[in-house]
Amino acid sequence: MNPRLVLASQSPRRKELLGLLGVPFEIIPAEIAEIPRDGEPPEQFVVRAAHEKGIEVASRVSNSVVLSADTVVTIDGMILGKPSDEADAVRMLQRLSGRQHRVYTAVCVINQLNSEVFQGVEHTVVWFNPMTSVQIEDYVRREHVLDKAGAYAIQGFASVYIAKIEGNYANVMGLPMPLVYDLLGRAKLYF
Repeated sequence: MNPRLVLASQSPRRKELLGLLGVPFEIIPAEIAEIPRDGEPPEQFVVRAAHEKGIEVASRVSNSVVLSADTVVTIDGMILGKPSDEADAVRMLQRLSGRQHRVYTAVCVINQLNSEVFQGVEHTVVWFNPMTSVQIEDYVRREHVLDKAGAYAIQGFASVYIAKIEGNYANVMGLPMPLVYDLLGRAKLYF
């Protein structure tokens, strides 16, 4: 009998992607502040944040496998988090326009049955075509971007502006499925 699987996220995209595995799971969002420390590199930040989310949710459940993740968009070595408002979203997209950037997602799996923790991080390079101010403002009005790192969703209308990617597509959505599948297998959650 498999242990209970808990997704430590309220992201609809993570819920959708994890659902592809066909394994029942429960959603218990983590209650932590996702704030990078001064000078903390993006890759280290996402690993720490994913781990902290998993630990926080694991403290509230038992006999479970807890899966947590954190995603950041970076450009010029700086993290673009979720925009604070539409003007911030426009600024982020102006910065991404016509350039490449990286998306990092860290995944943490905590198996409470044997006290094991498995972690990994994935990165994907994304190239945006140049966007006019009108296109950017139209996009921000068209899609709800305030809950999305970097102010865009690759699976939405933003896809018309993305010239190419190098790496895992689902990683940009927030849950790199090959990494998730590997970590859950290592945690002895069988499919």
